[in-house]
Amino acid sequence: MNERTRQDYEERILRVQMHIQKHLDRQIGIKELAGVACFSPWHFNRIFRAMTGESLMDYTRRLKLERSAWDLKYTSRPVTDIAFDAGYENHESFSRAFKKIFLMSPMDYRKSGSIIELSPEKTIYSELKIKNYGETKMDVRIENLEEITVASVRHTGSYFECHTAWQKLCSNDSVMKNAVMPYLCVGICYDDPDITEQDKIRFDACIKVNDNYIPENGVIKQKIMGGEFAVLTHKGSYDGLHDCYRWLYGEWLPSSGHEPGLAPSLEIYRNSPETTPAEELITDICIPIHK
Repeated sequence: MNERTRQDYEERILRVQMHIQKHLDRQIGIKELAGVACFSPWHFNRIFRAMTGESLMDYTRRLKLERSAWDLKYTSRPVTDIAFDAGYENHESFSRAFKKIFLMSPMDYRKSGSIIELSPEKTIYSELKIKNYGETKMDVRIENLEEITVASVRHTGSYFECHTAWQKLCSNDSVMKNAVMPYLCVGICYDDPDITEQDKIRFDACIKVNDNYIPENGVIKQKIMGGEFAVLTHKGSYDGLHDCYRWLYGEWLPSSGHEPGLAPSLEIYRNSPETTPAEELITDICIPIHK
C-alpha cells in the first residue's frame, strides 16, 4: 500500500468534510466539493462514500441534525427555526429524521436533560471515518482501452432493471447488422446507487458497431473514449458488482498512485446472462485513471 498516496486522499476528503461543516447553511454543489478535493466530479461521490462509509447527502444531513441537537439542548430557539436551519420545511419531517438518529422527538430530547458529546466547535464534526475493508484482495490491472463506436439505449432507474434497455437494443435489426463481431457489450455507469435515488440512476446499454451505423428507433450512436483504465474482473452474479466498486474506490484507488479520470466508469460483459449461469458471469469493471 502506498501510504503517502492514501494519506493524500484522506487529507482531501477531510478538506471536503471541513468545507461542508463551515457551510452547513447553504446548498453546496457537487462540482464545488469535487473542486475542494481536486477530484473528478464523475467519481468524487463514490470516493467519498467508499472512504467514509456515508454519502455526501447523509453526511451533510447528519451534521445538520447533530447541530440541531446542540441547539435543542443549549439554546431556547424555537423547534421550527431549528428544523428550518437543518433543511426541513416542516416540523413533522424534522421530527422523523431527528428521532431516527436520537431515538426521541426533538421536544422530548430538549426536555430530557441528555448531554451530548457534539457541539459546533468540537472537531468531532471533521473526523475522517475510513471504511475498513479487512483483508479483501482483488487483482487490478492497468489497461489502455481503444476508442469504440457504440449503439446505445439509455436506461433511467435501478441498475437491476436495465434489461428492457438491453432488449430494445438487441432486438433492433439495424444494430445487430452493424454490430462488430464478436459482439462487445458495454455498460456506461454514470451514477452511484449509494448516492443517486434509484429512479434517477443513468445507465447506457451499448453494443460496439461499425462507423457506418445510422441510428434509428430510439437508439443513439456515441463514442466511448479510450485511454488508461484500472480494470477489475468480477466473476459471479451482477449482485456482487457494487461491492467491487466500493473496494476499488475505497481501498485500491487511494493506494494506487492514480487519480480518477474525467469520464464515467464502464462495465464490459464478457458473456451473456441468457446463456451463462450467474456464478459464471464475467464482468470487467473499468475506471478511467491518470497519474
